[in-house]
Amino acid sequence: MPLAPVVVLACGNPSRGDDALGPLLLDRLQAWLDASGRAVGVELIGDFQLQVEHALDLVGRQLVLFIDAGQQTPAPFVFRRLRADAASAYSTHALSPEALLAVLPRIDQQAPPPAFVLCVRGETFVLGEGLSAAATAHGEQAFELLQQLLRQPDVEHFARQQSLLDSRAADG
Repeated sequence: MPLAPVVVLACGNPSRGDDALGPLLLDRLQAWLDASGRAVGVELIGDFQLQVEHALDLVGRQLVLFIDAGQQTPAPFVFRRLRADAASAYSTHALSPEALLAVLPRIDQQAPPPAFVLCVRGETFVLGEGLSAAATAHGEQAFELLQQLLRQPDVEHFARQQSLLDSRAADG
């Protein structure tokens, strides 16, 4: 089976309140991709946190999208392009997306693929709590963006969507 050109890596703990946003969005995305016939060419991977081993999931990809929840993230979410940075920490997970991108050249002697992150605002990350009402609303808005992005999963389209979101944020 050929490698999917696009990989979506979602992080989060379904048992820690709003940290469940990543896994929940990944599940919804899988259902939508299957129902819309867009699943070919996109691989979805979920885990509690990013680990150095996830760098192997980036080998041979054309585009990477990370999904995570963040406590200090502006509502409803932040969507931005990433650059490899071995010293970077973006979330509370073991390895930031930027740090993971920096690992790839060390293990495979290739530049990391273009990558973006969708970090969705969470309010509470308490073990045993469910998703907060605010996180549910933020997740809905994030899912709309995910659908828009994966209708045309290429770097230029992702960059255009980021520019549109940035201009809306600047306007208001």
